[in-house]
Amino acid sequence: MVNSQASGVLPAPRSCAGCGGKIADRFLLFSMDRYWHTRCLKCSCCQAQLGDIGTTCYSKGGMILCRSDYIRLFGHSGACSACGQSIPANEMVMRAQGNVYHLKCFSCVTCRNRLMPGDRFHYINGTIFCEHDRPSAALLNSHLPPLQSNSVLADQKVC
Repeated sequence: MVNSQASGVLPAPRSCAGCGGKIADRFLLFSMDRYWHTRCLKCSCCQAQLGDIGTTCYSKGGMILCRSDYIRLFGHSGACSACGQSIPANEMVMRAQGNVYHLKCFSCVTCRNRLMPGDRFHYINGTIFCEHDRPSAALLNSHLPPLQSNSVLADQKVC
């Protein structure tokens, strides 16, 4: 994202990719190969004006996102924590301890059963176990963090 200020020579007015209006403002933004009024380049989720909160924005699945919403929706990499494949912007996801998963990948490591919203699971050192396959305390070393029990909640598609 580039913030441009007009020089002494006035260029031909550009059209804003957000509102379609002519940009006659002193400042304009250039992002994703298009020009924007500073008030028009907004995060699709939180509506924050992106020129006001930083110098980067993210685009995925037709959405323009601030860094916080991109990470919240797609994780740090935009990839599934189990299979490593990209997660499309319109796909529902499951989350555990800050990791993001395809629905089909959110499954017990032991029995491979897919966990559904409402199912209880245990997240141990980045590994997902269903309620039935939870390792016993005797199998876990004393230096490992305690078991974390959670109920599965499906995230919304977007925002």
